[in-house]
Formats: sequence, structure tokens, C-alpha cells
Amino acid sequence: MKRLCICEICSCGRHRCPHRPTALYGKPNMTCVLTEYTEKYPAYGGYNPPQGLKPKPVNHGDRGRMDGTTTFKTDFIPYVVTRRPGKQQAEYKPKPGDIDLGTTYKQDYSLYEVQPFAPSRPSERVYATGHKMDTVPTYKEDFRQWEMCKRELKKPDLTYHPPDAKFDGHTTFQDDFLPRGLAPRQSFKPSSIPKMSDTPFDGVTSNQQCYVSHPLEARWVTVPEPYKPSSQPLQDLTTNRRDYQGLQGQLPQSYKPNPGKVTSDVPFQSSTEFKEHFQQWPVSLPQLHKSLQYVSPTEHMDMSTTSGADYVQHNIQPFISAKPFNRPTKSSAPFQVCTTMRDDYQPWEVKRQAMIKKPEEMQRATGRMDHLTTFKAHFTPHELQPNVSFKPAHAPMRADAPLEGGTMYSTEFTPKRISVCPASYDSPPGFVFEDSDDRGHRFYRKLPSKDMNKMAAGMAVAVVS
Repeated sequence: MKRLCICEICSCGRHRCPHRPTALYGKPNMTCVLTEYTEKYPAYGGYNPPQGLKPKPVNHGDRGRMDGTTTFKTDFIPYVVTRRPGKQQAEYKPKPGDIDLGTTYKQDYSLYEVQPFAPSRPSERVYATGHKMDTVPTYKEDFRQWEMCKRELKKPDLTYHPPDAKFDGHTTFQDDFLPRGLAPRQSFKPSSIPKMSDTPFDGVTSNQQCYVSHPLEARWVTVPEPYKPSSQPLQDLTTNRRDYQGLQGQLPQSYKPNPGKVTSDVPFQSSTEFKEHFQQWPVSLPQLHKSLQYVSPTEHMDMSTTSGADYVQHNIQPFISAKPFNRPTKSSAPFQVCTTMRDDYQPWEVKRQAMIKKPEEMQRATGRMDHLTTFKAHFTPHELQPNVSFKPAHAPMRADAPLEGGTMYSTEFTPKRISVCPASYDSPPGFVFEDSDDRGHRFYRKLPSKDMNKMAAGMAVAVVS
């Protein structure tokens, strides 16, 4: 009888056996069902995995007594350090003799007599005459004053003219608006009154119907173990106490000089010029002025004043100022605009030079512009006719013939029996579990037809019961 695994029993293609990754190292004699790697590539003997070169973490114990000396202490030899002598400067001794201040420039370049430079420009001559100077410029002689006329104002008259009719006070809204009565709108909101049912409330839930109470077992309580102190004494000796032993050593010698004080046996002269020339004058204490004690009056205080007692009110008209009003100091005489500049200056008739332009090829029109375009001149208005819409009417198209509801799916569909994949069960029906290999394949053996009928009958009885 051939054995089948879940991968071969599955008919839907979604069930597989759980493959294990360690199958290459177990049962090399058996052939693999999935691949033929073990058949074509046999294993070779005499191969050992490489050993690691990492040292093993071995704890090294005490190998001897710890010595407190170091290489610095053994190699260092203290020497006596003295101060380096300073460099003495040699005494300056001037050289005998005179200094020769001559240079090659003085020897090679001799002096020459140079005469001052005489300019070749002739001297300026001043031509003076005895006539009186005429200070009238050409601007006054040539310029003639034009007669200027006053320009008329184009400003409109903006003076406010109040209307003669009486102010009405009504607006267009008040005239056109007709008050109407307020009509309340009908509310379409449903009433918020709850609808009560006549049947009694059934408060039994499925939990109350199907729940079966089971007695609870007693909770397991662990008994605490009593503390038992150790009979051995505590070993509080540390590696530092065991290995370190204080060795007596010499303290480091300081090379810092002694901070000696510079003192003198001569007594300190505490006399100053201020102490010698200052004469002490007798000083008397300032006299304090004692303020008199305030004594409140015993008589009643009269709050009336001379103005309030002697003032008599009179009916006087308000003061009218006699000062005249500030009127504009405008004279009726015409304003004299003549100045010495206008009197003495006579303008010349000066014509502006015309611009030199190239003669135009196109002659401009001299008449008035008509503002009439060819479109306005030749356009003939016509009556507009509305366009006819060829869009179909938005109405459903209905026919008297019955609707053909048949489709290719309904005509050509052949119903088939829905079968359940046997690999979806924990134990596929019609198969008996036999064994599994190291790759995770579960192999089943198919039962004969007699055993399958008995199993189906037993399953039907179990379902009916």
C-alpha cells in the first residue's frame, strides 16, 4: 500500500507539511521524497569542523605575593637639581677714533649750480579804460514782457442750496414695505414620546440559560520555608585586603623655596606731612533747636471769610468786548506788480528752432474723425432665431415585450459538487496515520473500502445521536 503525506493528499493546494530545517543531519540512509541532494552528493568522512582560536576564560588564582614597586620606582634615580647659571652680558666699551660718514653717493655725485626755470608764457596785460561800465545785461535788453491775462476758473459751484420743501423722513423701504402677519410654519419633526410595548420585558439572557456553575477548587497555597542561617563564619577577606600590604615609603621632597619674609631692623617712620603740619582746632557740638509743642485752640473756629460776609450779588449783564473784529486788511487799490526787473527788462522775440523731421509719406486727414467703422457701416441686423435642440427627451424608454433576463452564465453554468479538502481535517478521513520523517512529513496509509464504509456509518450514528 503506497503511503501519502499531507502535501499529496491536499486537493486545494493550500496545505503543506511543516518542514524542519535540521533534516540534513538526521537519517542519511533514507531517501528524501522532495529532493535528490543526498543521492547525488554523498557525505565524506574524516572532516572535522575548525577549532576556534579564542582562549578559554580560565580563572588564574594567586601566584605569589604582590610587590608594590613599579618600573618607574626602580628605574628613576633622584638627582640634585641646581639652578642654571645666568648668562653674563659683556661690558660695553666704545671704540676709539672718529666715524667715517662718507658714502659712495657723496663721492660719485658732485653738486652743480642750477638756475631757476624761466617760463616762456607772456605776462598778462590788463587793458583798462576810463569809461563808465554799463551793467545792463543782454537779457534785460533782449527780453520783452508778454501781457499775461488771468485764467478763468473751471471749478463748479459747490455751494449747498437747502430744499424749500419740508423734510418727510420716510424711506423707500417704509413706503414699499407692507407689513404682513407672521404665519407659523408646520413642524414635521416626529414627536419624542417613547412608544411603550404591551408585552412584558424578557430579561433572560443566553448566559443565564446556558451557564452551568461549577464548584471551584481550593487555591494552592505554598508554605514559606523557614530561614536557616549558615553555620560557617562569613569570609569578608577581599582580594584587595589579601594582596595589598601597606609598605612604608618616603614622602616626596618639595623643591619649593622657603617663603622667607624680608624684614629690616630700622624702626618704621610713621610721621607724614599731614601729621606734622596739621593743627588741631577745638570743635564745639552743634546746638539743637527744640520745637515748640503744639497747643490746639479751645475756642470755636469761624470758617466765614470777608468775601463771603461782605459780598452782595448783583444782576449784571454779560461783558461785551469793545475790541473790533479782525477784518482782513485788504486794500481796494490795484496791486502794483511792477518791478525794476520788469521795467528795465525788454524781452526779445525768440522763436524756437523747428525740429528737423523726415517728410511723412502718408498724408494725415485734416477733417473731423467720424468714428464709423466698416463693421458699423456694412452690418445689417437680423432677427435671432433660437437653435433647435436635437437632444433626446429625458424620459425612460419602455417596451411592451418582456425582459429577457437570461445570461450566458445562467445558461452555460453546470452545477458541480463542492468537495472539502481532506487535508483540512486533523485526521484526514479514509487515511490512517503511520509515521513521520525527520523533515516533518506526516505519512498516512489509505484504508480499504470496507473499513471506510464502517467508519462512515459510525460517523453518521454519532451525528444523529
